[in-house]
Amino acid sequence: QVQLMESGGGLVQPGGSLRLSCAASEDIFSHNVVQWHRQAPGKQREFVAGILPVDTPIYANSMKDRFTVSRDNTGNTVYLQMNSLKPEDTAVYYCNVADQWGQGTLVTVSS
Repeated sequence: QVQLMESGGGLVQPGGSLRLSCAASEDIFSHNVVQWHRQAPGKQREFVAGILPVDTPIYANSMKDRFTVSRDNTGNTVYLQMNSLKPEDTAVYYCNVADQWGQGTLVTVSS
């Protein structure tokens, strides 16, 4: 079973930026859609962004102007660049591929 490992979360002030990373324990990104989801306290998990095997990005409408999903040159790591962060972006962010989920990384946006 593939293991997904997210990293890059932390505390950031409103308006700040963070880059999240998702790495897999085996080569699975190159032929699957890789998605980012998030779950805020007391809310359902929601789709944030994804990247298709042909490197086409897809975004939730509310995030496409501030978030960018990309893949590194090796294809083994997928990133989520988040800019102009807002307090409502506070959530645990998860990587998902082929029905597998990582453990999540916490993003807290607060002054």
